[in-house]
Parts: sequence; C-alpha cells; structure tokens
Amino acid sequence: MKKSLFPAALVSLLLTSAAVYPTHAATGTSTFGPASNPILFVHGYNSSGSYWNAMADDFRADGWPSTHLRQWSYDTRQSNATTAQQIATEVDRLLAATGATKVDVVTHSMGGLSSRYYAKNLGGSQKIDAWVSLGGPNHGTEWANGCYDASCVEMRIGSVFLGELNSGDETPGSPRYATWWSPCDAVINPDSSVALSGATNTKSACLGHNALGTDPTVYGQVRDHVNS
Repeated sequence: MKKSLFPAALVSLLLTSAAVYPTHAATGTSTFGPASNPILFVHGYNSSGSYWNAMADDFRADGWPSTHLRQWSYDTRQSNATTAQQIATEVDRLLAATGATKVDVVTHSMGGLSSRYYAKNLGGSQKIDAWVSLGGPNHGTEWANGCYDASCVEMRIGSVFLGELNSGDETPGSPRYATWWSPCDAVINPDSSVALSGATNTKSACLGHNALGTDPTVYGQVRDHVNS
C-alpha cells in the first residue's frame, strides 16, 4: 500500500533513490511495439511544444510514428486546473486518432502539475499507462515567488493548489509514475520537491532544468519506463 509522504520527508528519499533504468540514448532501431502507447508531451511554464523536439526525434528514431507523438502547446499563465481540462481533451483526441486505449504522459517542469490534476480529479488515471515528470515542482519551488501568473502562484511552496493536489495519495490509480530530478537544477528549489510517494524517483546527472528534456541518458530511461 502506498503511504503519504510529506515534503520534509522527501529529502531522505532523494538521497537514497537510484536509477533503475539502463543508461542509453536512442538506439536507431525500433523499440515500438504492439504494447507501446501514444505519448502526450506537456511542457512547462513559459514554454511550448517545441521544447520536446529533441526527445520526440529520439522516439521517432526508436520506431514511434509521428502520429503517436503529440507535442501540445497551451497558455502557461492560466491555472493548472484549466490546463488539466485541456489535457483531458487532448488525451481523448490522441486516443481517437490512434485507436489506443491508453496514453503515456511525459511532462517537464510545471507540466507535471496539470497532468497530475487531470489524473487525480478528471478521471485521467484510467487513461494513463505511464506518467513521467522531469524536474517537476511537485511540492513547490522558491523560484515561483518571482512570477505572478495564476500558474506561478500555484507552484509556490505551501500553495492551496499543491496542498489539495498532494493530499492523500500522491500517485493515484493505476498509472506507473516516475520522476527525474537533477542536483544541478536551479529552477526547482528545493530539489526534494520533485519526488513523489509511490513513484519511481530517479536522480539524473548534473543537468540544468531545461537539459532534462534533451539529455540522451534521461531519454533512454524515459523510453524504457513508458515501454516497460
């Protein structure tokens, strides 16, 4: 049974977590199979779907068809709850377009919050197979104290939004949750914010916040997670 884990306890979890995936980049040979799901990519604050160009190219090199790779863009100033409603629409469109029964959701930074809201509150946990957070402010970040959009206020440590999102089970339902955090991420402070109770939490090499989405080793680990 999963146990609720408060942010203060995450430090010890982070110090002991280790990568459980092989460390390799795109193979250039197909690893896409009948059990592989379409992927919805959800970018972070002040970004766009183009953030995922490198990772999407790697997935294509490993056999994923472009129809199964959705690099979606949204208004990052709005509440993450509003974005979650839009994610629900995007997931349904991707399932209808591909004939799949479930999707994998790969997120960077703030994208982890709206997709978690979707999974917890909008029935998304029934439609997600694997969920990935790269450098997500899952328990808030001091960085958000310097911006004032609705989404930024929600990313602040101790926000009402995060309190409700993290209440009870942090990884609800059947999705296979996984997070990646970097000890050199200057945007997510503290580093302990990223890890979730009930998820596989992996420490990356010393990478900047945006480099988490382009690093070959992280890509290989993400691919193996969604394809396992």
